[in-house]
Amino acid sequence: MPPCILALDQGTTGTTALVVRYASGGIEVCGRGYAELPQIFPQPGWVEHDLEEIWAGVQRAAAAALAQARLRPGQLRGIGITNQRETVALWDADGRPQHHAIVWQDRRTAAACEALEEAGHGAFLRARTGLVIDPYFSATKLAWLLQATPGRMAQARAGKLRFGTIDAWLIWRLTGGRRHVTDVTNASRTQLYDVRSGRWDPALCALFGEVPTSLLPEVLDNSDEFGRTVDLGFLPAGLPIAGVAGDQQAALVGQACLRPGMAKCSYGTGAFVLRPIGPEFALSPAGLLTTIASRLRGKVTYAFEGSVFVAGAMVQWLRDGLQMIGDSDEVEPLARQVPDSGGVVVVPALTGLGAPYWQPQARGLICGLSRGTTRAHLARATLEGMAFAVHDLLEAMQADSGVPLQALRVDGGAAVNDLLMQFQADMLGIELQRPRYLESTALGAAHLAALGTGLIANLAELEITWHAARTFSPTFASPQVQAHLQRWRAAIKKTLA
Repeated sequence: MPPCILALDQGTTGTTALVVRYASGGIEVCGRGYAELPQIFPQPGWVEHDLEEIWAGVQRAAAAALAQARLRPGQLRGIGITNQRETVALWDADGRPQHHAIVWQDRRTAAACEALEEAGHGAFLRARTGLVIDPYFSATKLAWLLQATPGRMAQARAGKLRFGTIDAWLIWRLTGGRRHVTDVTNASRTQLYDVRSGRWDPALCALFGEVPTSLLPEVLDNSDEFGRTVDLGFLPAGLPIAGVAGDQQAALVGQACLRPGMAKCSYGTGAFVLRPIGPEFALSPAGLLTTIASRLRGKVTYAFEGSVFVAGAMVQWLRDGLQMIGDSDEVEPLARQVPDSGGVVVVPALTGLGAPYWQPQARGLICGLSRGTTRAHLARATLEGMAFAVHDLLEAMQADSGVPLQALRVDGGAAVNDLLMQFQADMLGIELQRPRYLESTALGAAHLAALGTGLIANLAELEITWHAARTFSPTFASPQVQAHLQRWRAAIKKTLA
């Protein structure tokens, strides 16, 4: 009766739950559940989630995964949590949400970020947090929440409110309000946490509207004692929550990318590239983020990170916005109907451009249209635009690190798209490696919980069991790559103009 871990992956568009079995021969996913999460768009540029709907979705997904796994009593040993990062939750001491969650994609604080930049705070923030000033991160969202409703700041100062990223909200609910905690990777994305000293920083809290430190959760290692479940019906009481990490850091663990020279890209709603750089903090000259990859037994590993805010969401836009396809799975066969994009370039900047450009006001662009342009050309150009944006991240990382990257490990829902993966390999000139299980974020959370409960001795064990189910090798000659990049860079200039 091999022991199992329940992994809860609360993402931007839904919640995935996996039951992962740990045996001497490796791991096996023996149960899956999924619950879609409705998106709320109060006005252009604003993106919100209903916190109670998030909690309800977690319950549905977990129940479905456990029902499929059909575990015996005592077989489930613990819970791992991973989550959409930077998304802000605010609730009171009784667990009542005070506002919808403000999602990482939300751009309502762009003006506040511009004011901070103009006031000259950019260098200070990068030195303390490794991050740039951008609405992407949590601090300006929290400041907005505290200022948007009269009396809310007074409540916060009186200790009546709780702030957290989505992991903290889920832990609060799972433990019946007994634990207000987060992990170090999620804390590192708030812009309120000093990633070098490892603490909530009073100077950062003051900069973002005098955020009361009493509002903030306790920060723990990634494998730690986050609390135990109360009797919730869909889960037994007393289960330890033993592993927590933000989704992209969890994917690093799930992909066994644990050392400098390795990198992974998760193709989900956005596309996120992380590359470990080791135990020493360093800033990226190219404008990439420096983030905490993990902290285990008190030892920190840092990583460079680049984000494409809209990746798989572009396919959703083709489906829902343009109604060009009926299902996201249709985009690849449609794109294969043409040998190339016919000169069409799509810049996926629907919610601004992230690294290495950091232009929150940028918007998406389609150029190169002609009378001969078809739906198929637009579908292919959309996939290529995602790959171009990831190329720019890896190019910047290569320049910053100076360590050759031999291969890129890929995961996420869009990584099933063979056309996208092949074009990505062609543009990067390196091999792409796709594992058997594409839910690397959930697997990483499971592995961290397995470490926290003693099911595995260390994360190095994961490197032995990880293998690629399929690889994609580059086929383009250099002139072909440069021709594609020339079209892309011309489109980027138009986007930034």
